[in-house]
Amino acid sequence: MLIASILLAAAAPAPAGNVDTTRAAFTKCLRGHLKKSLEAKMGDAEFEMSLKATCDTEREAFRTAVTAANRAGGDSASDAADNAEMQIEDYAANFTDKFKDYSSTNTLPGDD
Repeated sequence: MLIASILLAAAAPAPAGNVDTTRAAFTKCLRGHLKKSLEAKMGDAEFEMSLKATCDTEREAFRTAVTAANRAGGDSASDAADNAEMQIEDYAANFTDKFKDYSSTNTLPGDD
């Protein structure tokens, strides 16, 4: 029985790997939105508002992965969800700052 449990645990996808994959997809989507918004000469406030309505699928996948990883690490459901939300808010703030920086210099980010 113990061996079966170990084999099942080893076969399950690693929560951290899933977080990395979903984080990459989320930030790729945010970078694409950033670039399109800069090209469209969007204003700062408009960009901030638009972040809430873009990358929904990627954001939810990232939120789910972070929450699952935190739960697997022993966090309560509430703490795990709070941590996931904090990370999403950090990305929104980071991309808002990047938008303002690029917008103020009238430049575009390089392609990744």
